[in-house]
Amino acid sequence: MEQVKYKWGHEKRYNDFSTYFKNKFEERVQKVSVDAGFTCPNRDGSKGVGGCTYCNNKTFKPTYCNLESSVANQVKEGVEFFGKKYKSMKFLAYFQAFTNTYAPLENLKLLYEEALEHPKVVGLVISTRPDGVNDELLDYLAELSKTMYIMVEFGLESHLDKSLKLINRGHTFAESIWALEQTAKRGINNCAHLILGLQGESRDELLEQAKVISKLPIKNLKLHQLQIHKGTLLEKQYLQNPAQFKMFTLEEYIELVVDYLELLNPIIIVERFVSQAPAEMLIAPKWGLKNFEFVAKVEKRLKQRETWQGRLFEL
Repeated sequence: MEQVKYKWGHEKRYNDFSTYFKNKFEERVQKVSVDAGFTCPNRDGSKGVGGCTYCNNKTFKPTYCNLESSVANQVKEGVEFFGKKYKSMKFLAYFQAFTNTYAPLENLKLLYEEALEHPKVVGLVISTRPDGVNDELLDYLAELSKTMYIMVEFGLESHLDKSLKLINRGHTFAESIWALEQTAKRGINNCAHLILGLQGESRDELLEQAKVISKLPIKNLKLHQLQIHKGTLLEKQYLQNPAQFKMFTLEEYIELVVDYLELLNPIIIVERFVSQAPAEMLIAPKWGLKNFEFVAKVEKRLKQRETWQGRLFEL
């Protein structure tokens, strides 16, 4: 089995992002996070208030991201931060915090193009919501994608409308499908972000999710376990009624990920399985593992079970 090349062209048992990225770019490429001061439609009253129940953006915001600093300066500081080790490294400006398409197009152009002015930036990664894009914006991004790497990362979070309503997302899964189809149609790279373990979602529903998303034109996939972060509505809900949450043990989540991978379309590139908030901001689950340590455990379990991504996938 070790010598078998899978559909993605290498010996790893899943279509991993790291290998794909190394093959795509001649030099080492690193994402540099940018906070451009956006909000979200479920925060400002457009579709709701309070934001998503699980959201605390401080859990993934690097120290060099500072709203008092311009986009150009944040990019510069990020490039200097990562460029110390590899002088030939190139960068993608990662507009990460909140909904990074939630502004008039002319404003967005100024922000994106300010980031692209840095000579070492070779593209953009834009984190947003499925209801945060429109045809005009996507046409603009399609033009950019002809000469550079453009990735639009959509927070789908669930394929179930009942869950989207429960976590105060403010959009439907039908809108997620539209956004993925429209980016793919224009040749724009897309990424679907999904949370495994939301309240009320059964294991069977999570595995059904793998089948559902496998039918969609998804380029990259980010999975992560539900985490309870301090300072969120989810924290209050968890402390008041922990029984409504299924907090996976490490072993349970590894098995779920392997089962999910078996059902997943092999053409989908898997960017991550887990996310880890800073320890001081995390309430549960506390596994005490780095992301790369979790990946090693998944790879070990895939080998033990003699299985791989897409083994049970059906068109």
